[in-house]
Amino acid sequence: MTAMPQLLTDLHAVTMANNDAPYGMIRDAAIAVQDGRVAWVGPQADMPTEYTGLDRRSLGGRVVTPGLIDCHTHIVHGGDRAVEFEMRLNGASYEEVARAGGGIVSTVKATRAASEEELLQTALRRVDVLIAEGVTTIEIKSGYGLDTETELRMLRVARAIADERPIRVRTTFLGAHATPEEYAGRDDAYIDELCIPTLRAAHTDGLVDAVDGFCEGIAFQPDQIARVFDVARELGLPVKLHAEQLSNLGGAKLAASYGALSADHIEYLDEDGVRAMADAGTVGVILPGAFYTLRETQQPPLDLLRKHGVPVALATDLNPGTSPLNSILLTMNMGCTLFRMTPEEALRGVTQHAATALGLTDLGTIAPGQLADLAVWDIAEPAELSYRIGFNPLHLRITGDLT
Repeated sequence: MTAMPQLLTDLHAVTMANNDAPYGMIRDAAIAVQDGRVAWVGPQADMPTEYTGLDRRSLGGRVVTPGLIDCHTHIVHGGDRAVEFEMRLNGASYEEVARAGGGIVSTVKATRAASEEELLQTALRRVDVLIAEGVTTIEIKSGYGLDTETELRMLRVARAIADERPIRVRTTFLGAHATPEEYAGRDDAYIDELCIPTLRAAHTDGLVDAVDGFCEGIAFQPDQIARVFDVARELGLPVKLHAEQLSNLGGAKLAASYGALSADHIEYLDEDGVRAMADAGTVGVILPGAFYTLRETQQPPLDLLRKHGVPVALATDLNPGTSPLNSILLTMNMGCTLFRMTPEEALRGVTQHAATALGLTDLGTIAPGQLADLAVWDIAEPAELSYRIGFNPLHLRITGDLT
């Protein structure tokens, strides 16, 4: 079904395009939409006559931004880990919980036990919260199955979300997330015997947009991740990586050597890793929800990322263990409050730079040719989206060619 052409008027367009104005903002603007894409955006007084005959929709002086993008989530999973949250508050570290059989492995048990329909219905509840905050695109990872059947089930559920809701979904294979109990002490065997064959199966079934891994002392070493990435390259799939969250194993530098879309977490990233990311065009994805939940103190090196021109995205990292954060707006506030990002950096982090982190070139800004995924807000200034806590000013969400 083709979206009807329309002319959005009486608005302030926060385009996030690279122009001289902060936020790429155009005040007293209009946006022409045809075939689900932006045909024109600019001052309303300068509107070309070819668009004046379109059906008009006044937005009453509201602020319009690109639709928000959550570029790192684990939204499909079974169960919760509230008990482990309590354990950590009683003194156990994330690593201690993981080594005791908790952490990712406990979610694996719950996810394996859940049916496809159960996973879908619980995921939709989480997705609906994000949609209500102006999110129009989400990335969803596997990684809580760690066997072929459940990994493929998770990816099928992720794809099905886009059929159930007007939202764009990008799926990421994260088989190299943890070693399941049946492979305890045999990480290499898990990678070679299960993870890589499952990646091939998921690709054959058309379920994968990108490949991820967890490069950390409690997960996988760089050489093990490299074997997965070699297969991703063979299959023509882009890669991304959980890197430098708890230590520095050189994961970001490894990811950059494969031209990775993003390196995520990156609290322990050093300048060599930043330079490698800059050279490769790899986005740094900051995940304040995990930093906050784990009560970490090592902050991501934002000054180095700025110095070397590495784009910085923000995401919820929505997952049951280390970031049970179901709010993109709170994520923006946390990026500013915890890491001293500016409100403009935060908004770019969930629009323009988040799109780049997913390899999407037609989303994240309001510009001719871009998909008309838009969020309309009852605010006076775009900084309000990062400033308020626990308040949702969304008025309307427009999703281009989605119906």
